[in-house]
Amino acid sequence: MRVYRLDERLLFPPPEGGPRRGPIAIGGDLRPERLLLAYSMGIFPWQGEPLHWHSPDPRLVLLADELHVTRSLRRAQRQKPFRLTLDTAFAAVMTACASVPRPGQEGTWITPEMIESYSELHRRGIAHSVEAWHDKRLVGGLYGLSLGAAFFGESMFAIEADASKLAFVALVEQLGRWGIPLIDCQVYTPHLARFGAREWPRRAFLQALAAALDRTTRLGPWRFDPPAGGSGGA
Repeated sequence: MRVYRLDERLLFPPPEGGPRRGPIAIGGDLRPERLLLAYSMGIFPWQGEPLHWHSPDPRLVLLADELHVTRSLRRAQRQKPFRLTLDTAFAAVMTACASVPRPGQEGTWITPEMIESYSELHRRGIAHSVEAWHDKRLVGGLYGLSLGAAFFGESMFAIEADASKLAFVALVEQLGRWGIPLIDCQVYTPHLARFGAREWPRRAFLQALAAALDRTTRLGPWRFDPPAGGSGGA
């Protein structure tokens, strides 16, 4: 299967004919304009040097109204162990996602260049973060970006139990209230599957994405509607 090498031009090969696993293109850069084009085509950057661009088949997708929350996590949500916020510490969340050790993973694919590029999208109101705070300490969170009626999740971290889970649940519930139902989880993990995420054929995901992009993008900064996901937002 042919893998395209990108240059300075803002273009990608059609993802429909790309490899099911592995990159569909390599090279290019992380200019915000390239990132926006990539996500609008169902493509995202991942680990690799030069840059690797992926559009996996199948694609892990969560619909907001299919969110599954366990009884124990609902109980934790009612206890409000953390203060949850939106778009309050974007760069700190990305940095934590890059630095928190993960079992079975050496190093990180979140480079300083990536942090700067996504931070620029955050300044434009397109990339967003969710933060979980214990007192004034950042203990969990996640980040991604939103176009139209789709949210593209990128990474999450937690240094206290349930911090990223509660942040994720609060975000998905808020997205549902805003009419943003399509949540791209990229590739299968048991963790996200427990929340109700399912693997879709790439073709089905791309069709749903095209429909979602017909909607107006809700630009940031985002804030939780009160009450903040049941866990004390700001």
